[in-house]
Amino acid sequence: MEHYDVAVVGLGALGSGAVYHSSIKGAKVIGFEQFEFGHVRGASHDTSRIVRKSYGAPEYVALAISSYKDWAELEKRTGQQWLTVTGGITMFPKGSPNLASSYSDSLDACNVPYELLTPEDIKKRWPQFNVPEGTQTVYTSDTGIVHASRAVAEMQFQARIAGAVLKDRTRVDKLTPDDTGVIIETSKGRYHAGKVIIAADAWANKLLAPLGEEVPLDVMQEQITYFKPSDPDAYEPEKFPVWVWAGENWFYGFPAYGEPTLKAGRDVSYNRMTTEQRTFVHSEELLKELIGLMENIIPGKGQTLRTITCQYTITPDRQFIISPLEKHENIILALGAGHAFKFGPTIGRVTAELAIDGKTTDDISKFGLPKAKALPSSKL
Repeated sequence: MEHYDVAVVGLGALGSGAVYHSSIKGAKVIGFEQFEFGHVRGASHDTSRIVRKSYGAPEYVALAISSYKDWAELEKRTGQQWLTVTGGITMFPKGSPNLASSYSDSLDACNVPYELLTPEDIKKRWPQFNVPEGTQTVYTSDTGIVHASRAVAEMQFQARIAGAVLKDRTRVDKLTPDDTGVIIETSKGRYHAGKVIIAADAWANKLLAPLGEEVPLDVMQEQITYFKPSDPDAYEPEKFPVWVWAGENWFYGFPAYGEPTLKAGRDVSYNRMTTEQRTFVHSEELLKELIGLMENIIPGKGQTLRTITCQYTITPDRQFIISPLEKHENIILALGAGHAFKFGPTIGRVTAELAIDGKTTDDISKFGLPKAKALPSSKL
């Protein structure tokens, strides 16, 4: 068996971040992806993802501050712009069970500037919105967009430049800890690594269960829809922000990015499934719900163009897991609970630091292994 310092299982956003950061730290790295590179079976494909510091819990705001630095470092290394800053608003309608104060308090705790806007303020800045009276809104000027599939491919490319070996269509079937690390049995041979980072998302428990460390996960098929606005120029990134609707259900959307369309979706629709049961066929009921919201708050959204699906893997309370296993410290688990793409380079760096240095410079004390199952909730 060939030996590596670090092996990464799963090469979506988090796993690609892990092979990238492990390799640029000088480690001998191998990464495994059970499907083809750039596949659509998980949650790291398609175009735009939101990058923001605006969160309802200080631990996420603090990690997001690190994330901006890591995206900037990737820009410096690659000579490419990854973050497109648009500004972003989170709208809390009257009667919502969610509180704008949870966001403002968390931002205050981390000294991140923001503004509180009224519906009149929003209408003045962005007349494309029709925001109901009584809506409280938190605005952060540095919120933006990163291209999902391109960013994942770039982190993989940078890892290869630094010497990493990346294998697609290579399924990891079993991890067996030994005295010097972990034996990795795959569909195409056996390998050995000093440390293993599992970033396998919905497939993580297939590797964890035999080790006695299964994590409660809730897997569901989600969907987003693209609309063709009647006035595409009004929705360009310099004229229209990223937005989140924090009502009884949470929704989110983007300005035009890469094409003259608007993209929007619901966060956590509880369309539960297993990885084997996923249909890739969108729900007409969820589409009608989204169209209804869009007609109310963005009346110029235009016609529906297409709806595509992705996969959410939800941990208890939607907390991240970034932690070595309790019984097997040479195996590190990274799970993003359906809202981690913006943290991809940072979670990759943190897991690389844990694997190579044995510690990280970021506070991940809130992101340990869950002790009990809890109902998922939105962390947007």
